[in-house]
Parts: sequence; C-alpha cells; structure tokens
Amino acid sequence: MTILHDALAKIQAIDPLLLEKAQAKLDNKTKPLGSLGRLEEFAGRFAAISGSLEPDTAKKVIFTFAADHGVVEEGISAFPKEVTPQMVFNFLSGGAGINVLGRHGGTDVRVVDMGVDYDFGDLPGLIDRKIARGTANIAKGPAMTRQQAVAALEAGIVLANGCRNEGIAMIGTGEMGIGNTTAASAIIATLSGLPVKQVTSRGTGINDAALANKIRVIEQAIQVNRPDPTDALDILTKVGGLEIAGIAGLIIGCAANRIPVVVDGFISTSGALIAVGLNPLIRDYLFAAHESVEIGHRYMLDHLAAEPILDLQLRLGEGTGAALAMGLIEAGVKIMKEMATFSEAGVAEQQQ
Repeated sequence: MTILHDALAKIQAIDPLLLEKAQAKLDNKTKPLGSLGRLEEFAGRFAAISGSLEPDTAKKVIFTFAADHGVVEEGISAFPKEVTPQMVFNFLSGGAGINVLGRHGGTDVRVVDMGVDYDFGDLPGLIDRKIARGTANIAKGPAMTRQQAVAALEAGIVLANGCRNEGIAMIGTGEMGIGNTTAASAIIATLSGLPVKQVTSRGTGINDAALANKIRVIEQAIQVNRPDPTDALDILTKVGGLEIAGIAGLIIGCAANRIPVVVDGFISTSGALIAVGLNPLIRDYLFAAHESVEIGHRYMLDHLAAEPILDLQLRLGEGTGAALAMGLIEAGVKIMKEMATFSEAGVAEQQQ
C-alpha cells in the first residue's frame, strides 16, 4: 500500500501559468490566433503536464495489459477465454493491430501479463506482473481481494516509475482480456448510477440473446457485490479486472511522474475512472484518445469531463486508439517547438 499511497500523495495540480505561457508561445507563431485548433490545446496541456515549454516527445510507449475474467463462464463473450493468451503471443510476435499502429507512429509496445490464465514461463518480451490466473466470476462474488487490487495498482505505478527513469515522454494504455467489457460496464454503471442496459453493448460482437444475458450478469454482479460508488478501490476489487487495475496504476504513476498519459477506449477508460476516483487531480494528466462505439464509453468520458481526440468508430482496444492519438498530440507539441515566430520569419503580425 506504500507505493500506492506515496504515488497518490505525490500528484500535484497542473500549473495554470504554464498553460498560459504555452498559449502565449503558440500565439506568437506564424498563424492566425487559435487557427490550429485542438493541436494548440494538446501542445499547451502537454507542456503544463510535463512542466516544460520545450518538451521532448521522442520516446513513446504503449503498455498493453492482459488478463482473464472469471465471468466468461457466464457466456458473456463471443470468444473463448483461450483467445487472451493466444493474443499475447500475437502481440509478442508483432502481428496485432497495436503492433502495426505502434510501428507506424514510432511507439514502443510493451506487453504485460497482469492475470492471464496461462503459464507463459519465461517468455522473451513479456513483462510478468501476474497477480492471479484471472479474476473470480463477478456474478458470484468479488473479482479479487483488496490485496490483489492494490498489488495490481502498484505494479502499474512501478512501470510508470521505470518510464520516468528511462526518459519516456508520453505513455499510452492498452489491454487484452476476453470478458473485460463486462467488467468495464459494471464499473461505469456503478459510478454513474445509470441502468446497466444503458452502458452495455456487444463487446466482441455478441448476438441479441447473449447481450440480454450479459446485461443480466452485470446486474447480478452489482447486486451480489454491492460496490460502493464513492470508493474506487472497492469498485475495482468487486467488479473490476486485473488489467484494468494495471492501467489504473499506470495512470496514477504517470500523474505522479508528470508524464502525459493517453487513454485508449472503453476498457482503458474504466481504468482511468478508478485512478481519478483515487485522486481527482489525475483528470488533468489524461488525454482521451478516442470515443469508442461501445455505448458506455460516452458516459465514461462525460464522467471524466474529457473531450476525445478521435472518433473513428474503433472498438478493438489493445491501445490502438492511443497509438493514433499520440501522433496528433506529438504534432501539436512540434508546432509549439518548431514553427517559426513572426519575427523569426519576417512576417507581419495580425493587426488589432
């Protein structure tokens, strides 16, 4: 609990003066005021988070956390749980969507086993942080113990601390875990108080009967476990996932280390909700990569008061949306750093 406590205590509010200075720097570039729209917002926020008006963006990493979910036995997914370890092998061989988009954007992809129900042994490239071989079935009881939840959070924090030591400039979140949209829907339903039906959709592409069953299972999980909407750790423990906990910890660690963190889609944002629930200051360190077609995601973004960068009808996860959004954030920072000022370019400034 010490690692978690220390990280949460270390997080500070963003300095509004840095935001102002970044905007003043952007306003002096050879363009009409505000003409690069949200790219200017990204640059200003990145500068304020990192604490520098000349932030480095060279090193970018996406962590893809993998874990299994005991609730799969309730028939809530179109895919069997064996797909989780199979996809881990796919990530490690460079063949998944996130690998392609990571290569495209010059972003390193690191795969973390938080709780896959499979013995990988000592597998090159795989970061072993396994807490358990998946969660318990949330339809029957808590997903994990409080100790497991804290251990998973702390594993994510330690990864972020390592990135600080490596000089990583920007971090993205990703995940893989058959059944994890069920956990994510349970989290936002608990936090928002909205009906489960309103925040639950088809995940990997289940049919109408399976969707009705999934909604029933989530309702049962909330009824059985009674997670406290005001206690993020209680919600995580009772209806969360080990990869969701890893993401939440990574986000906490990023905020503690002043590293901008780009949050992917529905599952990753459920981790962000847990992190922000543990320290509301974390909200200002987040970039919401995109709006997923998972219907619950909009409610998550609203809860965080986060404006997504992209809307590409994505629903793959893995960190794919984060990989794309990171390129736009980096573009905004480069505008701030590399674009000529009016005086440098010998261009007349805008008349009042």
